[in-house]
Amino acid sequence: MIKCITFDLDDTLWAVDPVVRAANHTLYEWLYENAPLFNKTYQLRDLNTLRTEVLLQQPDIGYSVSRIRMAVLEYGLEQAGYTNLEVKQLAKEAFSVFYQARQKVEFFEHAVAMLEALKAHGYLLGAISNGNADVEQVGLSHLMDFQFSADSVGVEKPDPLIFQHMLTHTQLKPEQVIHVGDHPVHDIEGAKAAGLWSIWVNLKALQWSGMEMPDAQVSCLSDVPLQVERIAAIKRARL
Repeated sequence: MIKCITFDLDDTLWAVDPVVRAANHTLYEWLYENAPLFNKTYQLRDLNTLRTEVLLQQPDIGYSVSRIRMAVLEYGLEQAGYTNLEVKQLAKEAFSVFYQARQKVEFFEHAVAMLEALKAHGYLLGAISNGNADVEQVGLSHLMDFQFSADSVGVEKPDPLIFQHMLTHTQLKPEQVIHVGDHPVHDIEGAKAAGLWSIWVNLKALQWSGMEMPDAQVSCLSDVPLQVERIAAIKRARL
């Protein structure tokens, strides 16, 4: 019996690129007012270069977008000429500004209604994400029963460990869970490797590029409940 549906967040329930672009602009405006040396040293477009430099120096933080963001801010502020004490304080405040702005998402059409339908059906719902969106701050805490992220677990999808944490938390078997996501490797292959069922969210009508085929795919989020029921019927037929 299918008991739980887990969801990726970024590019599954909303488009992430416009969210991050807007959050970066908010961050840069805050830095202009509060850390002007940073803006005199770097343009907004330089954040990607700083990110590359930081990851070369600290490859061990590559799983965590939050740790990367904080390290980028600290490195950039240091290079701009701030003292160690100033760097720590400004980076902490700047990260908070970015983090709050990063939560301002615009849901894909049918996303919330789809989650409400699954919740009304009695399924346990949760989020498993490599990003740092927070289900409470984006307005989904009334629908999501739990959340696991790369930041909280210490590994990112497709590592099976992040799915295993969810299974331990819910006390469910892999075959009782369906994972829904947009990424062929992180979501579909990761879920399959952990023994979960999978639904590929393919809103852009892309050709499948992964190795492990999803158990189902949707081109509209309103179709997710139907595919969940189809998978549940397959599972019942195998019993």
